[in-house]
Amino acid sequence: MNHTVEKIGGTSMSRFGEIMNNVIIGNRTEADMYERIFVVSAYSGITNLLLEDKKTGAPGVYGHFMTGSSEWREALERVREKMLDYNRDFGFLGLNVKEADAFINGRLEDIKTFLQDLENMRSFGFMRPGDYLPMTREFLAAVGEVHSAWNSVQILKANGVNARFIDLSGWRSTESRTLDEAVLAGFKDVDLSKELPIVTGYVKFDPGIMLRFDRGYSEITFSKIAVLTNAREGIIHKEFHLSTGDPKLIGVDKVQIIGNTNFDIADQLSDMGMEAIHSKAAKEMEMKDIPIRVKNAFDPLHPGTLISRGYVSPNPRVEMICGRADLLGVEVFDPEMVGEPGYDYRLTKHLADRDIDYIAKTTNANTITHFVPEKSKRLNNCLDSIHRDFPNAEMHVTKVAIVSVIGSNMKIPGFLARAANALSEADVNVLAIDQTIRQVNIQFIIERDQFERAQKALHHEFVERQV
Repeated sequence: MNHTVEKIGGTSMSRFGEIMNNVIIGNRTEADMYERIFVVSAYSGITNLLLEDKKTGAPGVYGHFMTGSSEWREALERVREKMLDYNRDFGFLGLNVKEADAFINGRLEDIKTFLQDLENMRSFGFMRPGDYLPMTREFLAAVGEVHSAWNSVQILKANGVNARFIDLSGWRSTESRTLDEAVLAGFKDVDLSKELPIVTGYVKFDPGIMLRFDRGYSEITFSKIAVLTNAREGIIHKEFHLSTGDPKLIGVDKVQIIGNTNFDIADQLSDMGMEAIHSKAAKEMEMKDIPIRVKNAFDPLHPGTLISRGYVSPNPRVEMICGRADLLGVEVFDPEMVGEPGYDYRLTKHLADRDIDYIAKTTNANTITHFVPEKSKRLNNCLDSIHRDFPNAEMHVTKVAIVSVIGSNMKIPGFLARAANALSEADVNVLAIDQTIRQVNIQFIIERDQFERAQKALHHEFVERQV
């Protein structure tokens, strides 16, 4: 096929007039308007209101309903108010606000009825939370993308584009489908040569896209559509370029656009919370050799950064300095550890059994430290379990940050010495270092209050000084 599958994130969708002018229509003629599929996220802030705030954890509709609080009704009305605000904001683009309001109000009233019925049934005490909460979360998540996709189609039609609404949310459908079946059913009679599909980022399938991928589901949808329709390329439109560092921290004038990298590096970025592409979403595209291009939605003429399977930088270079400051170092010291095969396995199993992922790990004869996200849901339970299983061990939990230097070819002479010197000159104390023989990344574990300073120092050493 000669088409592309393109994803637009929530922040960009909230600026749909610019997206339409920069990405979807722009200077395109009728001949090159089509052969594209767009997967859209909910408008900025909507999913937070429906579920919970991604950063703060403040409850949305789901958060209140989950705890049995009647405040879910007020929360749902806040969602309605925000959605109708978006409708009014897009009236100048050609959206029929009255029709848009009627459409989304209909969905929201159905959701309200659904939640009220569930509330009544669980009051009898015969329903366990595990029986209804997962489907409730799915049901709520879906409406955000339905809202933005439906609006987008109406706006594009008003502007002369033959757009088509592809609703993969399974609204009022009783059919049981796999993810592949749900996607293929949505595209069974689409003619890409003369239709522009606008697709919901949410897909209803068994056992549930939220249950498997949680908030990263729209990129899973993007990937699955690209693979199943045999796309030429996947394109992710963001509100920024994929750059050598955080432009807000380092400075827009100091960072550089990466330009090219590979899927391995994309995985390293994902581990650091840099969502170039969800790691699980990228796998099938990588296996099918479908490259992914990350573009700045508001810089349409720039080609962006191409993530491909075989790329290795022809010259040694650092491609990105990034990190995360939300980690805990879980250090286990035990004199009985040395020479005991399987000790590491027993310890790590406590993390695995509670779905806790570790970002880095350091070991010596008597000490193993795992660096895990502080927000891990079952972390306290895990720590208690480790205490019970290793009664003679000492365990210390320390709040830390990690700064990672990443690149597809980092065979830079004296790299470690230069990095250590740059951090020392910036008065950054390195607590631990994690690096593999492949040398595609090196991770410096540091104090949290030195997080920004460390990134600036390493970016200056390995990016700015190379110009």
